Amino acid sequence: MTTTTPQVNPTGSTGSTGPLGAARPVNAVLRTPPASPAAAAAYFSASLAFHADVSDVAAALADARATGVDPGFVVIDSRSTASWDQGHVPGAVHLPTALIAEQAEQLLDKDVPVVTYCWGPGCNGATRAALALAELGFQVKEMLGGFEYWVREGFAYETWEGPAQRAADPLTAPVDAEDCGC
Repeated sequence: MTTTTPQVNPTGSTGSTGPLGAARPVNAVLRTPPASPAAAAAYFSASLAFHADVSDVAAALADARATGVDPGFVVIDSRSTASWDQGHVPGAVHLPTALIAEQAEQLLDKDVPVVTYCWGPGCNGATRAALALAELGFQVKEMLGGFEYWVREGFAYETWEGPAQRAADPLTAPVDAEDCGC
């Protein structure tokens, strides 16, 4: 196990030494040291237990459609009716967060995991919906990126007018590949 000791580097800033004794500067990234590998593994494992990526959800739903096999989860759109009408993931169940306590047990099976989504990364509606469902005894994950990233990654969606799809945003999805390889 390598320990780090604070020291002054040649520029005068306090840093720490790495495994070979070289000075490491203190900067915004390293001001708080990284977690131990064991703590990092526990954290990231837990994160994957709570979150699903838009691309993973889309791939699982596409596989289910192609094979006729149930994906093993249900997708919940937790937004308002106006938002749902503007666009939603095909096959999603519309269950606004405000109605979860009243309607979830009639609409959902507690033996089937639920994946919630809302507008996007700037909205915590999916988190609130996931919390409400978990408090009712449902297994739940939150879809990272929400509807925004579903659309930005080029996946088909439905509106009150019918099916729709936009080209993938090259900042969020590969242009010439089926997946990002993550």
